[in-house]
Amino acid sequence: MKYMKLGTKPDIFYTEEAVRSVLSDVPTDIIIHVNSTKYLLHKFPLLLKCGLLQRLCSDADDDSDQPIPIALHDVPGGEEAFELCAKFCYGITINLSAHNFAQAISAARFLRMTESVAKGNVIVKLESFFDSWILQGWKDPIVTLQSVGKLSGWLDNPRIVQPCMDAIIEKILAEPSKVTWSYTYTRPGYSKKDRHSVPKDWWTEDVSELELDLFRSIISTVRVTKKLPPALIGEALHVYACKHLPDPMETQGLLAQSSTARTEETLAKGKRVLESIVSMIPSERGSVSGRFLLRLLKIANHVGASSSTKAELVRRSGRQLDEAMPGDLLIPLPSNPQEYDVGIVEAVLENFLIQLRRPIPPEENGRMLGSMARVATIFDSYLQVIAQDTDFPVSKFCDLAEFLPEMARQEHDGLYRAIDTYLKGTRVHLSHKRTIHLTSCKTTIGSPIAQISKHFKLRHSSICNDLKESS
Repeated sequence: MKYMKLGTKPDIFYTEEAVRSVLSDVPTDIIIHVNSTKYLLHKFPLLLKCGLLQRLCSDADDDSDQPIPIALHDVPGGEEAFELCAKFCYGITINLSAHNFAQAISAARFLRMTESVAKGNVIVKLESFFDSWILQGWKDPIVTLQSVGKLSGWLDNPRIVQPCMDAIIEKILAEPSKVTWSYTYTRPGYSKKDRHSVPKDWWTEDVSELELDLFRSIISTVRVTKKLPPALIGEALHVYACKHLPDPMETQGLLAQSSTARTEETLAKGKRVLESIVSMIPSERGSVSGRFLLRLLKIANHVGASSSTKAELVRRSGRQLDEAMPGDLLIPLPSNPQEYDVGIVEAVLENFLIQLRRPIPPEENGRMLGSMARVATIFDSYLQVIAQDTDFPVSKFCDLAEFLPEMARQEHDGLYRAIDTYLKGTRVHLSHKRTIHLTSCKTTIGSPIAQISKHFKLRHSSICNDLKESS
């Protein structure tokens, strides 16, 4: 981080009874109000540097011996930024960096501290610092953008925002071998000391600190250049989502304790971030992982995302369902987080099966069969969790058990375990004959896989039919 020091005099500002004053033998002749703070100052050093104060004082009635009162409630950056400019006028030492640069230069422009007012005024010094130091670094323009976001109307300040964004984008597009600046990279298991090369996604964590509109603008510009692979863009979105989108299961209790207005604000913010991230995901398959897509789908349910956003996530999750883990499919219902949204999982699975109905090149057959087998294993493990719900409808459970085509499963252990779990906990009233039949079916759980496969078609269909008739 780069710093600039201006002025040489010690700080003589002090506070007394909520009033900021300056240690001086000269009586105060100007009172400046900035928001809730009153400053007792002197016209001589201030008017030499501030064009705005020159005009305001000339318009005031100066015949009185009383100090001239002036209100500057609109000064950008508030009291802190105004005081930096005032101290510059007094020659007091001020320290500037990316953390306070935006506030300082915005206030200086507001006060018209230009070269036409005084040679060597603060604006020209700040602009030189900005061009020569802040824009040449990596974290400096990012920190500057973060501080700009605290100013009202910051999007209307292109003289700060755009140069910072251009500097960031230029460095993102640089070859990793040319990266010589410090960056944040905290991936588990990664140690900079043990590695001599810069990772391709070195920039993603620092950029994720930015406000959503700035982040989206940077990602959009980088994508247009087509200089980075889709997977690298996807990784940046993944990092941003991990930082700004909370886990629904972790936040559910916190939201329950919050006020209604607070809860709505949190959900609205999450919805905005989520929908923006989804809109930025590259269209190429594999640009983000299937597990990440399902996590976004879970959050979409939680924050009440638009139907089009959910539909996009369902479609893309289905295309990459073979990358998931069983727990990824456990998506809570928005209306009752204690229950799972089975319908949305069916929609994801249906989108996976759509691929099987399309003409597949011969060379893709092996890959699709392997993908189907993985999905079957994942889905059967998911069924085992669903089966633990003793109130889960029989017809719905059977529909789920029969959802995949017969060719999908190479083994049936997982499915039989799910059925066994459901039978142990369900409140279905079966006839004595059906009970005997189901018991005989359940004994195949411990049988060799080959024996299970041999009996699967008949027994699986029979079990589901019996359950449906008895429900």
